[in-house]
Amino acid sequence: MKAVLFEKFGATPKVADVPDPAPMRHDVVIKLEATGLCRSDWHGWMGHDTDITLPHVPGHELAGIVQAVGKDVRRWQVGDRVTVPFVGGCGHCPECQAGHQQVCHNQFQPGFTHWGSFAEYVSIHHADLNLVALPDAMDFATAASLGCRFATSFRAVVDQGATAGGQWVAVHGCGGVGLSAIMIANAIGANVVAIDIDETKLDFARDLGAVACVNGATTADVPEAVIDITGGGAHVSIDALGSPVTCFNSIQNLRRRGKHVQVGLMLAGHATPQIPMAKVIAHELEILGSHGMQAHRYDVMLAMVQSGKLDPARLVHGKISLAEAPAALMAMDKFQALGATVITSFG
Repeated sequence: MKAVLFEKFGATPKVADVPDPAPMRHDVVIKLEATGLCRSDWHGWMGHDTDITLPHVPGHELAGIVQAVGKDVRRWQVGDRVTVPFVGGCGHCPECQAGHQQVCHNQFQPGFTHWGSFAEYVSIHHADLNLVALPDAMDFATAASLGCRFATSFRAVVDQGATAGGQWVAVHGCGGVGLSAIMIANAIGANVVAIDIDETKLDFARDLGAVACVNGATTADVPEAVIDITGGGAHVSIDALGSPVTCFNSIQNLRRRGKHVQVGLMLAGHATPQIPMAKVIAHELEILGSHGMQAHRYDVMLAMVQSGKLDPARLVHGKISLAEAPAALMAMDKFQALGATVITSFG
């Protein structure tokens, strides 16, 4: 098969012919119809993820058609239209037994723990536990955009943030994750303040339902601006970018007993950000992470998509070929794209 391959961290990836995957007894092999480009892929290419063994094929946001099935797989058959969370569970550890596959002790992540979806085919382990059936009406490009950004944002807003209608939600960073969070928070009736340094992205955030926007490039004190807009601070604040500045601001702009949810990855030199711990203690703030979403929770999100309350297709703003993926991957840290870029041509 053809796949995007890199043999050294930070070196230019190339499209190469590599062996097709074969399913182990609990696996399926998926023929890719679409796969998203994510900043997490850039982190992996840069060498920030210790799970990656070289040479490597990146890619973890995917959708396609089941091509081959392992002998012990019971729920899936060749021809099924599927997607998958970017974190898969083993099904046996205590967290999986409790339904928390997103923090499985033996978790796997396509594009990190094994070769990923910047390819014509990808294998997915423990398929009966981890695959998600796609609604017939959902196109593959939209489905691929769900796997990391949208599903993680859904869990951040709905499950981790426990956001309620009428609450104020601050979203720091209006890339794919942040725009997803804005759409989801608006759909459940929250009031969203969007924060970014790009006016084009802030304009799109307004289109998705943000009731106020703060430009971090021109605002002297972002947390104070959010506190002023919200009349005391956000109930829930999400760092959708992952930087020391956005993490600090997200915690600092909370009202008393508010929740900060960290979604954006903070790796390498950003791994130990400054946190206003005195405020965390005095105001009884909560600091939470959001690491993907379990396959069994997708039904709630997909029901909102099918009802029209959520429209993730609006977030797909670029479709490229596999041949164009190496250049797009290397540019992921420049934050130039609006919404999600998806590979939809693999030949």
